[in-house]
Amino acid sequence: MSTQNSSFAGFKVQSIEKTSTRNSGLDALRACITLLVVFHHCAITYGAIGGWYYHEIPPDKSFTSVVLVLFCSVNQAFFMGLFFLLAGHYTARSIDKKGSTRFLADRLLRLGAPLLVYGLLLGPITIALAATRAGQPFFGTLIYLWRKGTFENGPMWFAQALLLFSAATVAGRWILSGYNGSPRLQNLRNLVPSNSMLCIAALLTGAAALALRSVWPVGVNVWGLQLGYFASYIVLYAAGYGTARARWIEHLPERQVRLWWRIALIALPVLPIVYFAGKPFPALRGFPLAVVYAFWEPLVAWGIILILLDGFQRHFHRLDGLWSSLSRRAYTIYIIHPPVLVGVALMWKNIPASPFLKFAVTGSVACFVCYLIAGLLLWVPAFRKVL
Repeated sequence: MSTQNSSFAGFKVQSIEKTSTRNSGLDALRACITLLVVFHHCAITYGAIGGWYYHEIPPDKSFTSVVLVLFCSVNQAFFMGLFFLLAGHYTARSIDKKGSTRFLADRLLRLGAPLLVYGLLLGPITIALAATRAGQPFFGTLIYLWRKGTFENGPMWFAQALLLFSAATVAGRWILSGYNGSPRLQNLRNLVPSNSMLCIAALLTGAAALALRSVWPVGVNVWGLQLGYFASYIVLYAAGYGTARARWIEHLPERQVRLWWRIALIALPVLPIVYFAGKPFPALRGFPLAVVYAFWEPLVAWGIILILLDGFQRHFHRLDGLWSSLSRRAYTIYIIHPPVLVGVALMWKNIPASPFLKFAVTGSVACFVCYLIAGLLLWVPAFRKVL
């Protein structure tokens, strides 16, 4: 990992404290990935593998199910990791601007409050909605869940994890330098990763993921967190934080982006090939497939993340109209989408249609409804301060 203080890829590196304008490309990307989260959960509704509240069509060996499983597998490789990368990037800037104490207070408000609301209200509501498919009464189920003291973090596990990461970041700063900063800490935030470092990071991430999944297999939750996926989340969050001062993700070298995009394209078919080869060659199933999956994820993720970061920032120099409002509503959409998505799917559960059509229509309608509801919520001053 190299250090660069004066210039990078032809751009003068500015200190975080002097950079306050929003990056339109990153804001647009974050909004689009939020909508992708909605479609990811919609794919699970109609045949993909994954944890979700409502499964209208169970996974099987059909073409539709296989395509949706592949769609979710690729998403899982990069989209939440991209959120953590951006979170790490903005965490460094936020702490520099606000200081550790105010930063943590802000995180508790913007992450902790929505987590509590979702866990105590929206999560149980979503569970009760999904239970109506089996003939269970909505209000009866909801009251039962509340009496039981159910806390359902759902997709707000991301907020829960970010709270832990934020606390760990502040603690790490304090351990390294106290509250006033030091040259050593400044250097840790001027990092610019070379291709060699990205390769090493991918290999170490794969090895760490394999080790974590030997203890907590995919699908196993610990305090509402799937720790088997956290190797890449930690690495990408740390990368976002460590490169924030150099603004690496804002000025990506074109050759680096192209290289890792090619690597992602080469790696992409490897997992499905090994999976389907497991039918004639059973020895490829089990641990060999787990090894391939663990190392496949970062090799695919690095390339997709870099090409998206580069492409969105090249295209979006400012956000107007729909893009501006979508960016502003993205966090709210992320929070409220589970009950909306389940509700939309349930509305036409008895209408026969192809899974692909249901996936496209339900996902699109859910995104539109979430967009409208988010706009209404943001009209309320109390919600606007948090969301």
